[in-house]
Amino acid sequence: MKQVLTIAGSDSGGGAGIQADLKAMAANGVYGMSVITSITAQNTKGVTAVHDLPIPVIKAQLDAIFDDFDVAAVKTGMLSSVRIVEAVSRKLQQYKVANLVVDPVMISKSGQALLQPAAIEKVKSTLIPLALVVTPNIHEAERLSGLEIRTLAIARQAAKAIHKLGCKYVLIKGGHLILERGSDLLYDGRFFNVFKGEFIETPHTHGTGCTYASAIAAQLAKGKPLPDAVQAAKTYLTEAIRHSLAIGHGIGPTNHFYFLKD
Repeated sequence: MKQVLTIAGSDSGGGAGIQADLKAMAANGVYGMSVITSITAQNTKGVTAVHDLPIPVIKAQLDAIFDDFDVAAVKTGMLSSVRIVEAVSRKLQQYKVANLVVDPVMISKSGQALLQPAAIEKVKSTLIPLALVVTPNIHEAERLSGLEIRTLAIARQAAKAIHKLGCKYVLIKGGHLILERGSDLLYDGRFFNVFKGEFIETPHTHGTGCTYASAIAAQLAKGKPLPDAVQAAKTYLTEAIRHSLAIGHGIGPTNHFYFLKD
């Protein structure tokens, strides 16, 4: 079984972060492993506390994984500080990670900042150049590119600007703001590809970004080319949203194992 690593923060509510990553990886047929960067006190209503783990502990987790497992792909999520971004980037370089999916997590669904402003530049200069694909939503793509995205033409400009940071592919999510609802824009440095999808009307979308990026990493680990991995992950995510869970009193999570029956 292919082994895939997620490097991200923990969501005590189980809908996003490390917990969502591991669920999505298992649902997509790979063995998931984790390096926890931060612990959040979080539920469907919001984030109430964040604690970053010490850098030596983060490094030790990474060394433990790469010392023992055959890591076929890596997904990064919440890397809240400059020091965490630096430490993770150096380890990924050290271990020559090829299939790296960078989800540049900046803000939670409830509006809580999960990436310190100073760390955004560090993500751009040290992490993104290592990535096979970067998966920003519209808000994150605006922060990374410096452009206000309101049209498809500007979204393409933003993708080009992010691609110049050194990654091989850029996948701008949340295309319902600029394209047909439920569509995403992929750029490979030469060509654009629009992944059309069904827009599902539901408030329960907690963890969709984490789930999407983790599913892409899982599909890459299984040998799919990046565009095929994106399509397979998008198909999976659509169903996970369709069967999302109305639990808690806020924004409920996607249903990672929708295909399992009671």
